[in-house]
Amino acid sequence: MANARPYRIALNGYGRIGRCVLRAFYERGADFDFQIVALNDLADMPSLEYLTRFDSTHGRFPGEVGVDGDCLHINGDCVHVLRQSTPEAIDWRALGVDLVLECSGAYNTRACGQRFLDAGVPRVLFSQPMSGASDVDATVVMGVNHQQLSGNERLVSNASCTTNCGVPLLKLLNDAVGIEYASITTIHSAMNDQPVIDAYHHEDLRRTRSAFQSVIPVSTGLARGIERLLPELFGRIQAKAVRVPTVNVSCLDITLQTSRDTDAQEINRVLRAAAESGPLKGLLAFTELPHASCDFNHDPHSAIVDGSLTRVSGPRLVNLLAWFDNEWGFANRMLEVSEHYLQVAHRS
Repeated sequence: MANARPYRIALNGYGRIGRCVLRAFYERGADFDFQIVALNDLADMPSLEYLTRFDSTHGRFPGEVGVDGDCLHINGDCVHVLRQSTPEAIDWRALGVDLVLECSGAYNTRACGQRFLDAGVPRVLFSQPMSGASDVDATVVMGVNHQQLSGNERLVSNASCTTNCGVPLLKLLNDAVGIEYASITTIHSAMNDQPVIDAYHHEDLRRTRSAFQSVIPVSTGLARGIERLLPELFGRIQAKAVRVPTVNVSCLDITLQTSRDTDAQEINRVLRAAAESGPLKGLLAFTELPHASCDFNHDPHSAIVDGSLTRVSGPRLVNLLAWFDNEWGFANRMLEVSEHYLQVAHRS
């Protein structure tokens, strides 16, 4: 049953993910039973309008954008701009919001989340993994465990873009052939915690180096995030990450030791079938064409398996590669989890 009124959502933070969430919402039109009624960001209104209208990665906004007072007008809708530095400074109750999408990345503990709840927010969906599993009531990967939401959760994490790519693949293959151990390398496009030229930018000294002159190893919590979602693989996953000089689209290079003998044909059959039907249809894609990363810019899938690169060494050592748009795919998952979260909360 549809809600009596559209659910009301606010964005806290209007950077790469916040803007992609808003753009994806308008590009997908009537897919969702909610409206985005407010956003909180410290940027001035001309900058917010400009960055909404033009995007170097995803192109021009496919609609009308304007400003009137504290309203950012999107296709005739008024999205109220709040421009406050703390959640406590906002009267969320007066806005009547049902859910805040925390997209600033600045809040990653339960104490931080509680600040939103104490300020009148009924529910928060975080666009990042939290510091610990107990810092949220649930961490959700769409297509894997979103059905476990009861509606009583107040603080939920949408995990990370890499977790949304890797967890569905690992679950599929663990169910099909078993996974003894896995080693994963994230090959990730540059991010805003790296400088364009060498400069102090981060306590990790590698991240002080120019993002567009080197391949730069960085730390990653991917293994920990996978173990939270797939506890049966606890202690079996290792992960590392490197940043590469591109502006968008990343991939996971996954090596698995399987529990039984297999071959590349079987692995590809499992992944292709899951892409074509079942709970991962629309979230997982499969291709054997000779792609490059730029082909997946603005692709909404969580993972696109490149079956032409699937390899099996001996009977049990599997290697595969999966592409993902680390901005656009994740933003679409934020919207889908929001819809499901609000629906089950309304029923509970």
